[in-house]
Amino acid sequence: MPSAEMRQLLDTLRERRRIAEGQPPPTVAETRATFAPGGPVHPLPPDVRVRDVIAGGVPAHWLDAPGVDRDRVLVFFHGGGYEFGSIRSDGELAARLGRAGGLRVLFAEYRLAPEHPFPAAIDDAVAVWRWLTHDEGVEAGSIAVAGDSAGGGLAVALLVATRDAGEALPAAAVLMSPTVDLTGSGRSMTERVDDDVISTPALLRRLAEDYLAGADPRTPLASPLFADLAGLPPLLIHVGTADLLLSDAERLADAARDSGVDVRLEVGEGLPHVYQLMLGTPEAADATRRIGAFLREHLPSTSVFSDA
Repeated sequence: MPSAEMRQLLDTLRERRRIAEGQPPPTVAETRATFAPGGPVHPLPPDVRVRDVIAGGVPAHWLDAPGVDRDRVLVFFHGGGYEFGSIRSDGELAARLGRAGGLRVLFAEYRLAPEHPFPAAIDDAVAVWRWLTHDEGVEAGSIAVAGDSAGGGLAVALLVATRDAGEALPAAAVLMSPTVDLTGSGRSMTERVDDDVISTPALLRRLAEDYLAGADPRTPLASPLFADLAGLPPLLIHVGTADLLLSDAERLADAARDSGVDVRLEVGEGLPHVYQLMLGTPEAADATRRIGAFLREHLPSTSVFSDA
C-alpha cells in the first residue's frame, strides 16, 4: 500500500486532473513551460555542479554531485512522451540517481516532437553516445544509461542501435516506467485507466502520433518492445501497478529474459507512473537506494560513493 506521503501526492494529482478537465487544453509551449508529471518540480540540489556541453551536436548537461567518480558516467534521458521534459522536470531525479550510484551524469536534451518527430530523438541519443565514447574516450563498460517514461524507451532503443552498429554496449541500464510500445496494445492501457492519475489512453495515443508522424508504431527503434533484445546489458526495470505502462514494463522484461538478458523487474503496488520523481516519499527514496545499488554492482569503483 502506498505511504501516507504518496497517497497525499496522488490526491493532489487527481485534483489537478479534475481542474484541467474543465479548462481549454494548453499549447505545447505552455505545457513544456510547466511540465511536472510527478507533482511539484524539484530543483537541482545546490551542491550539484552543472556544466553545459554540446554532445555530438546535442545540448546536454554534466551533473556532478560531490564525491562521484568522474571516470564513470550515467547517461540520462528524460520522459515526457517525446514532446515535453527537460532538465527542469527531470534534472533532480537524474542528479539523485547519479549521487546514489556514485556516477557523474550526462543529461541529454534530445529534440522533441512534434517539431522533430521520429527518428530525431534516437538520432540524438546515438550522437550523444558516440560523442561520449569516441570523442570523450569514456569506456563503454564505465557507462550506464537510464531513462524514465519516453526516456526509458529511448534508452532501450539506444542499446539496440548500439548493438546493431557492432559497438560496445554500456554496462547496465535503468528503466523507469519505460515507454516501449507505441501501438498502445498492452492490457494495462485498459485495465489501469481508473488507477493512473497522470496519463490517459487518449493522451498517450496523441503523443505517440505526434512522435511517429506517420511512421509504423512497431518500428523497433520507436517501439523497442518489438526489437530483437538479444545481447543487451543487465536491465533494472521499475514500474508501479497504478500505471498505464505497467504492461510495457512487464512485456519488455519477459521479452528480454527470453532473449537471454539479465533482467530485474520491480513492481510497486499502487504506485504511479515514474514514482521515482516524487521526492519526499518513502517510495522514491527506496527506489533511489535500489537503483544506486544496482549501478554500483554493475559499475564498481574504488572511489567513495555518496549515498542518497
